[in-house]
Amino acid sequence: MNGIIVIDKENGYTSFDVVAKMRRICGEKKIGHTGTLDPMATGVLPILIGNATKAQSLLPESDKEYEATFSFGITTDTLDITGKVLSQTESNVKSEDLEAVLPQFRGDIMQLPPMYSAVSKDGVRLYELARKGLVTEREARPITVYKLDLLNFDEQLQSAKILVKCSKGTYIRSICDDIGQALGCGAVMTSLRRVTACGYTLDDAITLEKAKELSENGMLEEYLRLTESVFACYPSVKVTEAQAVRFKNGGGLMLSRTDVDDNSENGAYYRVYNSSDVFLGLGYVNKEKEELSVKKQF
Repeated sequence: MNGIIVIDKENGYTSFDVVAKMRRICGEKKIGHTGTLDPMATGVLPILIGNATKAQSLLPESDKEYEATFSFGITTDTLDITGKVLSQTESNVKSEDLEAVLPQFRGDIMQLPPMYSAVSKDGVRLYELARKGLVTEREARPITVYKLDLLNFDEQLQSAKILVKCSKGTYIRSICDDIGQALGCGAVMTSLRRVTACGYTLDDAITLEKAKELSENGMLEEYLRLTESVFACYPSVKVTEAQAVRFKNGGGLMLSRTDVDDNSENGAYYRVYNSSDVFLGLGYVNKEKEELSVKKQF
């Protein structure tokens, strides 16, 4: 089995738990995922199966979209509800107060990664230090928040729900915490659901339970997406059979013999197909050699 199955991850599972369960469900050893979700998070988790695992190191820098809920008046060491409570206070945030601070967190901003994160500091993961009760200086990193919409706010419960579309490396719990700090009362993320990742949405996803049921009935492959679908953001080029043989053998293709845009930047990726529309792999523009060189064969 080769391709991608999009799983709707449940609360309580790590991304590696999902991979382990999919190995048993599919009967395949070569399985990976496209990006970690915290155990408390749910939603879109594309699973790479068989030959598709070759794509893991080549995934495009795709934007992700999340729905998150958070409560005011409380802070924790993990910035989410699973952590140790650091402070609790009575909050009285109004809807207009919340709307007024949201623009601060839209667009190109700098974000300080949380201590409980996989970011490395001097070769050590921050979460390893955090588990020892240590706090170290961290450098804020540039991120982009393309969309930050308030979906719901319960003034009585002091609880809000937001929709965030953001760049890779964005921590949603940090956004929730920063909003709480901006309003002077603190906030903690209480749930997180990824609704879009790698170009896939919740409409594309199935649960682990559903995947197991489909597998037992011999129908799982109906939900198997083509490997190249994860590279849908890249342009495609069709080559002749002779060129296809050369590509399979690792040889580059002369730019003048393909439909590659002559104005393409050096290093730009293309999906390469043979004359029968079979996906051969990824090529990249090599201006120095004036050819489309092989990046990865599939």
